[in-house]
Amino acid sequence: MTTANGTGAMDSAVDGATQGPVDGSVDVAATRRATAQAATGHEERLRRWRMVLGADSAESTGCTLTGHDAAMDGALTALYEGGGKPGGRGGSGRSAGLGASAPSVARWLGDIRTYFPTSVVQVMQRDAIDRLGLSALLLEPEMLEAVEADVHLVGTLLSLNKAMPETTKETARAVVRKVVEKLEKQLSTRTRATLTGALDRSAKVTRPRHHDIDWDRTIRANLKNYLTLPGEDGAGTIVPERLIGYGRAAQSVKKDVILCIDQSGSMAASVVYASVFGAVLASMRALRTRLVVFDTAVVDLTDQLDDPVDVLFGTQLGGGTDINRALAYCQSRITRPADTVVVLISDLYEGGIRNEMLKRVAAMKASGVQFVTLLALSDEGAPAYDRDHAAALSALGAPAFACTPDLFPDVMAAAIEKRPLPIPDKETHQ
Repeated sequence: MTTANGTGAMDSAVDGATQGPVDGSVDVAATRRATAQAATGHEERLRRWRMVLGADSAESTGCTLTGHDAAMDGALTALYEGGGKPGGRGGSGRSAGLGASAPSVARWLGDIRTYFPTSVVQVMQRDAIDRLGLSALLLEPEMLEAVEADVHLVGTLLSLNKAMPETTKETARAVVRKVVEKLEKQLSTRTRATLTGALDRSAKVTRPRHHDIDWDRTIRANLKNYLTLPGEDGAGTIVPERLIGYGRAAQSVKKDVILCIDQSGSMAASVVYASVFGAVLASMRALRTRLVVFDTAVVDLTDQLDDPVDVLFGTQLGGGTDINRALAYCQSRITRPADTVVVLISDLYEGGIRNEMLKRVAAMKASGVQFVTLLALSDEGAPAYDRDHAAALSALGAPAFACTPDLFPDVMAAAIEKRPLPIPDKETHQ
C-alpha cells in the first residue's frame, strides 16, 4: 500500500539521489538505497499505526503482522479488544478477551512480561484488574507468582486481605515483601541522612566544640554585640558572647513523630509508602515514631514497625473515615508538644465531626506541635480531596498538599527544624 505521503517521500529520496554525480549521470546504487530507505520508513509507520489502532485497522493500513509483532498484538487484543466492555484500542466499544480462568490469565501475564518493558507491564496489569475485574484471580497463588509486583499491586492485595485464603497468604506476603524491600532500599539511605542532619541542626548546644559551632545561628544570636571599628569607614565586628552548636542527635530521643494514616480505599499507595517510611523512621534512635491507621476506628500499629509487611497486613483498606477520632487518639499520645511532629495523610473526606477535627488541629499547633497535612504520599499526585477542609487547615497554618516519596524526607526535615515546608506547587495545594 502506497499513500500520497509515502510516494512523495520516496520521490524526494530518489530526486536527492539522482543529483549525486556532477557529470549528470545517474548514481543507480544511491538511488536504490534511497528508495529502499524511504520504503522501509513508510512500512515502519504503517506497522506502528497498525499496532496502535488494533485489528480493525488491518485493512485500512494494508499491514499484516507476523512473528514477534503478531504476538505483541495478540497480548494487547486480549486486554483491550474482543469482549463487551468499552475502551478498545480502535474505540469500537470492545474489550476483554482474557476470559476468567487463572491459567489463561497467567499465560497472558507471562506473555506481556516477554514483549513489553516493566513500566508497560505494570500499566497493563492495572488495566486488566480495573477493566476486567480480575481481582478475584489474584487470590490464587499461581497468579501472584506470575504478576509484576509494584505498589499498586500491593494496594490491591491489601484490599483483598480479608478474603484471601490461607493457601494464598504466604505467596501474597512474599510479593508484598519484595516490593517493600525494594522501596526500603530506595528510600532509607537518603531519609536517614536528611533527617539526621535536621536533628543535629535542631538541637542547640551552648558550649560547643569549635567544629560543632553553628555559625549561622551564632551570628544571628550575637548581632546585638556588633561593634564599629575605629577609622574603618563603617566596618565592624561581632563579639560572640554566646556560641550555639549542633547537637548530637543520636545520643537520645530528640523528636517524637506520629504518622496518622487514612486507610480508605483511595489511599492505598499512600498506606504502602507511609508504612515503609514509618519503619525507616522507627529505626532511627533519635526519633520516637508512632504509626496510627484509621477508618471509622483507630488502630495503633507502632509495635509492628520493625516489619513494614506486618504493618501493611494489619491495615484494612476501605470503609468510612473519622479523622477527628484519629486525631483525638494522636493528641492523647503527645507528651512533648514542642518536640512533636504529627503527619496526617488523608484525602480529608471527614465522616466524623468537622469542627472538632479543626479544633484539635488548632489546639495541637497552639501547644507547639508541628502539624503536617499530606493529601497523598505517592507518585500519583493529589487525589480527589475535600477542598473545604483543606482550605480550613491552611487557614490554621497547616497547608494540605500531595507529597512524593522523594520529597518526604525534605518535608520531615523542615518540620523537625520548624522551617517552612517545601510545598511543591502552590497553585494546586490549599
